[in-house]
Amino acid sequence: MATPKIALNTSRDIPFNKLVLSQANVRKVKAGVSIEELAEDIARRTLLHSLAVRPVLDAEGAETGVFEVPVGGRRFRALELLVKQKRMSRTQPVPCVVRTAGLAEEDSLAENVQRAPLHPLDQFRAFQTLREAGLGEEEIAARFFVAPAVVKQRLKLAAVAPALLDAYAEDRMTLDQLMAFTVSGDHARQEQVWEALSRAYSREPYQIRRLLTEGAVRASDKRALFVGVEAYEAAGGAVMRDLFQHDDGGWLQDPALLDRLVAEKLEAEAATVRAEGWTWVEVALAFPYGHSRGLRRLAGEPVPLTEAEQATYDALHAEYERLEGSEPTEAEELDRVARRLAEIDVELRALEERPLVYETAEVARAGVFISVDVEGGLQVDRGYVRPEDEAPVEPVVPALPPDGEGPVTTPAGGAVAAQPAAIAGGASVSAPVPVAGTASSDDDEGLRPLPERLLIELSVHRTLALRDALANDPDTAFLAALHALCLRTFTQRPGASCLELELKSAGFGVQPPDLAASAAARAIDARQRAWSAQLPDEPAALWEVLVGFDGDSRAALFAHCVSFGVNAVHEPWNRAPQRAAHADLLAGAVGLDMAAAGWTATVDSYLGRVPKARIVEAVREARGPEAAQLIDHLRKPDMAKEAERLLAGSGWLPEPLRRPLEPAAGGDAGAAGDAEGGDASLPAFLTGAGEIPAAEDDADRTEAAAA
Repeated sequence: MATPKIALNTSRDIPFNKLVLSQANVRKVKAGVSIEELAEDIARRTLLHSLAVRPVLDAEGAETGVFEVPVGGRRFRALELLVKQKRMSRTQPVPCVVRTAGLAEEDSLAENVQRAPLHPLDQFRAFQTLREAGLGEEEIAARFFVAPAVVKQRLKLAAVAPALLDAYAEDRMTLDQLMAFTVSGDHARQEQVWEALSRAYSREPYQIRRLLTEGAVRASDKRALFVGVEAYEAAGGAVMRDLFQHDDGGWLQDPALLDRLVAEKLEAEAATVRAEGWTWVEVALAFPYGHSRGLRRLAGEPVPLTEAEQATYDALHAEYERLEGSEPTEAEELDRVARRLAEIDVELRALEERPLVYETAEVARAGVFISVDVEGGLQVDRGYVRPEDEAPVEPVVPALPPDGEGPVTTPAGGAVAAQPAAIAGGASVSAPVPVAGTASSDDDEGLRPLPERLLIELSVHRTLALRDALANDPDTAFLAALHALCLRTFTQRPGASCLELELKSAGFGVQPPDLAASAAARAIDARQRAWSAQLPDEPAALWEVLVGFDGDSRAALFAHCVSFGVNAVHEPWNRAPQRAAHADLLAGAVGLDMAAAGWTATVDSYLGRVPKARIVEAVREARGPEAAQLIDHLRKPDMAKEAERLLAGSGWLPEPLRRPLEPAAGGDAGAAGDAEGGDASLPAFLTGAGEIPAAEDDADRTEAAAA
């Protein structure tokens, strides 16, 4: 029996005004269907698909010459729009396939259901073909009614290594994974990473991005911000960018070039500063925290405002007061006022923060530190005087004797130095003391210097009496202690006080990354600058200034000075459990919360430097066992990175940073210490209860041993 042959429906051109839209079209939902874009596409390249139509019959079953359109309704609407816009004639012949058999609804359903969507890879490659044919990204975007950014993304996907595109076409790779590979344009590296991940349990997109960007520098790094990505690219540097995720500007692939550009720009800035006449200029990407300790800071005078700047300042200040006093009722007006107040505040702050000028003599003995701040801006700290560069202290000229006879001399012409001698009331006068080579005799006329032994004995009496008097005057004792602390903290001249009160400020030989950029360091530096601006440079004037302060100001200044003496640093070579215990008491007294103080667990600060067991435990404590199970199978670098994301915003802290006697989440730190026989009054990490567990691999053993 012969197989019946298929007969296709006839095709004919029908004038558009003889076509009507059929109600049998199954597409009823119009959301997301754009008629305008299709009309523009037909206008550009004409109709690509025929319409499927059926003749409209009269009551007797005869054709009326009109045809309904059950298949191609969107195309019909697009042609109708072109006619309304007078861009197409109403009698324009339209290619149509005429059908009579079957149901119109079935035709409409089959046309939509049987349509196979284009594989994304075919679309990516088609865009690439158009680009190679000479079409620009903007033109391609206009022809297919997408944003230029979408065209760039698809072209980027089409540029991935062919082997990876084949894996995507065969469903061995997801679209998210393919997008992650677009970060790098190095096909060999892409294939190397895919091969390495093919043997791994997890092949998350973030792992692909991390491996492809290893060794590169983020564009948000302060070095890149300081130099500028444009300058880096102009010098021949390559930048990797991620078109599918926010990448903070991408990754700079040549760290050596970037470091050279940073050094050159810093040196150029240093040359400009040296021309100001400073004795020394030190340049570094970043200085360790506390690098200026022991140096005297010059005060400097702000550059006065010009007449134009003063007028601008007054106008802004008046506008600020007027807006602040207004009471807008409309939400839009309220928002506008708030934005304007914020703008004025920025402008006023720029006018108030004036550059400082220094005396020429002071500049000649002082220096400058030049570095890059955490936001990539140039940081120039002028006016630091080293102790060896201080001006020599002028010798005290002896006071003349009361009778006006002039300085006491000896037959040999020896000079007589002045020494304080105790007199009634606790005051002192300049008493001459013979220098080597002078002679004295009980028979000499006039005042003779007091013997050294007598001077010592008298001063001992006065010292003891002064101690007793000070002990009975707490306010003056507090003022004397504050005076001595200020001399040490602000002038580095502790010898200007008779109070032998020593305050040692521990240095940090081991410093965490970006310590100077921490919230605590910034707050301390700001407070130091604020107090320095209120205190005199000369020790002789300090006492009177402190006397003029009110009680609250003295207390705040005292607390600031005393804070520099805190030393809670763990030193393996100097075990001091009592000091550590007191640090815990002090932390409890001030309510110290390291999470609120800004410390967070990152790969650099903690997670990348501890064994995997501690990383998993940290996530378990902060986010629960389910979150810990998400990372317990990962390699350590991936585990640390993912843990950083999970711990963000949780407030989790490692044991050494927790509040005193604060138990770990889900456990009792104190019980652990008791089980080990440690001192329950000490934190667990000092009693040995927090020892690192057995390492899980060689890398962990190495880190555990280092810890």
